[in-house]
Amino acid sequence: MNVNASIIDQRLSKLVDSLRERAADELNIRKPESLKSLTFVYLCLRLTLDLDDETAFDCLVEGGGDFGIDAIHISDVYNGEFKVSLFQGKYKQKLDGTAGFPASGLEKMVQALDNIFDPRVELASINERLRTHLEFVRSLISDGNIPNVRVIACNNGKRWESNGEDVIRLARNRLGASDQIQWDHVNHDRLVQILQSVKKVNDVLRLSGKAIVEDMNFTRVLIGRVRVEEVASLIKRHGERLLERNIRRYLGLQGNRVNEGMRDTLESGDRENFYFYNNGITLTCDKFVHNAFQGGDFQVQVENLQIINGGQTCMTIFKTLQQNSQPQLMDKPAYVLVRLYQLPPSEGLASQITFATNSQNPVDLRDLRSNDRVQRRLQLDIEQLGYVYKRMRTQETRSSDITSGTAAAAVLSVWRGRPNQAKFFGREHFGKLYPLIFSPDLTGAEVVIAVLLFRFAENRRKRPVQGDPIFVRYGSCFIAMRMGSRLMRFVNDKKITHTNFTQALEYFKENAETLFDDAVSEVKHALTELYGDRDISRQQLAATFRRGDLLDILVKGVNRQFDGLYSHDASAEEQT
Repeated sequence: MNVNASIIDQRLSKLVDSLRERAADELNIRKPESLKSLTFVYLCLRLTLDLDDETAFDCLVEGGGDFGIDAIHISDVYNGEFKVSLFQGKYKQKLDGTAGFPASGLEKMVQALDNIFDPRVELASINERLRTHLEFVRSLISDGNIPNVRVIACNNGKRWESNGEDVIRLARNRLGASDQIQWDHVNHDRLVQILQSVKKVNDVLRLSGKAIVEDMNFTRVLIGRVRVEEVASLIKRHGERLLERNIRRYLGLQGNRVNEGMRDTLESGDRENFYFYNNGITLTCDKFVHNAFQGGDFQVQVENLQIINGGQTCMTIFKTLQQNSQPQLMDKPAYVLVRLYQLPPSEGLASQITFATNSQNPVDLRDLRSNDRVQRRLQLDIEQLGYVYKRMRTQETRSSDITSGTAAAAVLSVWRGRPNQAKFFGREHFGKLYPLIFSPDLTGAEVVIAVLLFRFAENRRKRPVQGDPIFVRYGSCFIAMRMGSRLMRFVNDKKITHTNFTQALEYFKENAETLFDDAVSEVKHALTELYGDRDISRQQLAATFRRGDLLDILVKGVNRQFDGLYSHDASAEEQT
């Protein structure tokens, strides 16, 4: 028995019970072996993409008529590009970890790639859950956005054998967009490595040439250079454990121009100038020591080493040297600049340095915002109302917990009147949109009510009942916005605070279905105003809600049709 495979199997046994009911209701999966396989895919995508439980489950599309795709995740659009991650899982009950990922599974994925990313091709008979995701992808493509695809083969065994490599090579030759496709493998060893990422990294950093070491304001600073092979070795030994503080996820080689440029330099005769072309790597540690009697080539012992800026550089170096497509050039030395900071125990300085060195790039800043005054106040305020607020990302949350990410999307939809930005601008919720969402006067009561409305609409999106129109699968944030407007008419006050929270909560519990149905009627009326009585394709629906085409009608026209203007939609009117 393989130890890591056994560890993951035990973890799955605990997860299965928590997913059993939803898997049966939403995916019609009930057989024990199928449920365990589904749970394995769920764990893989949750850990590799760092998703919360709810988002991860929403990505699952397994259950027949799925093109061999067991899960799909779609990123936000940035600079006209977006990433689609496709997962296929193969789980063996035998835990020896020896079986390779079958080539037949890869062939299924190639067939899927042949069809799903061309909006002109009619999708065959596929399950409704997958169709909803794919039509959204195709609407993005129709609007001129470019997909970069990551195919992730998951199993509790070895990587695919040579026949799998043959399938991938033939696919790259046949598919016209092969440079937009990245093939990855995740197994029990990779999952255990991620789960162990909380452990501190203690290692030796081998520098080349001279270095500067200086004491500054109760900290120590070392500036020097290392060979790229040293960087690759660090990543190979520690992987994601080095990137705990790094707030960017690796963007891959294909389809990312900066990373492709680094790879091309490392694989060219110009690799000796890599040092001058790259901004370098910033690292932090609790302590570093070196032999100061040496004139250079220090071997620096570090405790709790972390990469806080330059994660893309490190992972690209590792991937490039791992693939080693130009071995004849590897004798030429290539270096990268490193800045190593020994910081005091306080988290404050480390967070400020991380923010400052990363904030020039559009990144997920949720972790960096988690300790600010507004987040701490909301946590206390919400706990006093009897709910749990998770301001920091965590891999373990209960379904009733309110995460800061869900709170941001809910508040932006319900109270700020920007449902399209709530759904499709997630990367900016803790960046440019943060002051708007988490304003100083935002109350815990407003957060809780917004999340309840948002979750009700989201649940109907995921599990529509008979009679729900198709647009419910794409317009849940808009529906939540209208539900909030109607609830505020009942509260008859400008804000929801602890004084009227119970009143609002009871009204929601007793009238949630009515609020939802009325909101659906409003959105349906707005669609008729926009398109008339003609049929609207799924791609067009997805694009309509993504662009916010209905906002002006909902704020102005529909409000008059449905008895009055709602004050909480003012921001949406300003936006349009």
